[in-house]
Amino acid sequence: MGRLASQSAPGVPGVGFRFASYIDNYMVLQKEPAGAVVWGFGIPGATVTVTLWQGQEAIMKKVTSVKAPSDTWIVVLDPMKPGGPFEVMAQQTWGLMNLTLKVHDVLFGDVWLCSGQSNMQMTVLQIFNATRELSNTAAYQSVRILSVSLAEAKEELMDLDMVDLQWSKPTKENLGNGYFTYMSAVCWLFGCYLHDTLQYPIGLISSSWGGTPIEAWSSERSLKACGVLTEGPVPYDSVSGPSENSVLWNAMIHPLQNMTLKGVVWYQGEANTQYNKDLYNCTFPALIDDWRQTFHRGSQGQTERFFPFGFVQLSSYLENADDGFPQIRWHQTADFGFVPNVKMPNTFMAVAMDLCDRDSPFGSIHPRDKQTVAYRLHLGARAVAYGEKNLTFQGPLPEKIELLADKGLLKLTYYQGIQVQRQDKKIFEISCCSDRQCEWLPAPMGNFSSQILSLAVNSCLGTVAALRYAWTTWPCEYKQCPLYHPCSALPAPPFVAFITDQAPGH
Repeated sequence: MGRLASQSAPGVPGVGFRFASYIDNYMVLQKEPAGAVVWGFGIPGATVTVTLWQGQEAIMKKVTSVKAPSDTWIVVLDPMKPGGPFEVMAQQTWGLMNLTLKVHDVLFGDVWLCSGQSNMQMTVLQIFNATRELSNTAAYQSVRILSVSLAEAKEELMDLDMVDLQWSKPTKENLGNGYFTYMSAVCWLFGCYLHDTLQYPIGLISSSWGGTPIEAWSSERSLKACGVLTEGPVPYDSVSGPSENSVLWNAMIHPLQNMTLKGVVWYQGEANTQYNKDLYNCTFPALIDDWRQTFHRGSQGQTERFFPFGFVQLSSYLENADDGFPQIRWHQTADFGFVPNVKMPNTFMAVAMDLCDRDSPFGSIHPRDKQTVAYRLHLGARAVAYGEKNLTFQGPLPEKIELLADKGLLKLTYYQGIQVQRQDKKIFEISCCSDRQCEWLPAPMGNFSSQILSLAVNSCLGTVAALRYAWTTWPCEYKQCPLYHPCSALPAPPFVAFITDQAPGH
């Protein structure tokens, strides 16, 4: 199934006729309003007819021909309502010779691609309540899963070399195959939460590799746009997987470009806390834009040009103080502190800095509560990807910061309600400047109401120039950050802000 077409014997009719590697029994194809793409390889010049069957009835037929020099054929199906099962049949006609391929138990629904590094790779076997999650598959037989094999390539590949787990119905065995193999827990749980809400089939494709920097997942084009040069080996502990520019994009993402997708979810960034950290506010938005362009073009315009892209903001890690986590969290939002924003339209984020796990057997960098991660992610998807109104999917951020110098206070007014879970003396910090020297000092939390919080800044005898919140690798204990949204249990995200308003009371 996973052979590259170029390896098939030249000139031998029929040897090269096949579906793309990831078109197989049990797959989910993207539902309406988009048309699903079905493609494969064949003999140049041959005619290929693709028929969609429901039972004994042919629902639709599409005819195309095999194009040289790529030896590929491609059809776009008419948009289909969610449901199934269907059978997809492809027939190649070359002179007097007919060859037929079939895949059965095909469903139409929403297809999500999940990618990133080890926190996306962690399997259902590795998380809290694994036994319960592994046995909870009966209700989710129309959530189908596929896991891409680890592979690198110097050039962009047309098709996947191999698939670790071909399209399958979920079982205890394939959800918990091993550690860091398949199936991705964040991906699976995200799909289950979506299925609970949408009540129709969901297709999940996991393509991730632990210890990998964003550069490996980015095309040459998007890296060039951010001034990332070709580098030698990366001399950092944080990078344990392939780190060369574009090698995973080439082998594990680009081959999926023809597929019609609903959206992408992404969990990556730990490997960039010490590597090209300062470029991440460019490389991440550039990756999103480039994936969007590529999938839109590859799917003949069927995948939305600005398809929804969700991601997990970095969780916490028991490590030395200056390891780049706060900076990457900030850069993950293109330095806005929230998404969607003008540089990152149609995106959504799960804040995870309060889901720490000091006793994780996989190291504190791999927290085991992936249920809350997936739950927060699916809230963002419901709001951004599915347009659900009046759904809170972001934690509270201040819209106004006023310095009341005469009272020694900073007054923060929040966009939405705040729930102060506990008073914290150190999690807010002010940049205090005098004689052109600035230092960060704690600004203890003081009085608060439903949308206003005051901070004590009288420790600063100079000028209060900036304010930051949760700007450490480990800002709080498990679900114990000081500020949450009152009804949704979503934590206030970290931020840094300059204080321009120095006039008291304004």
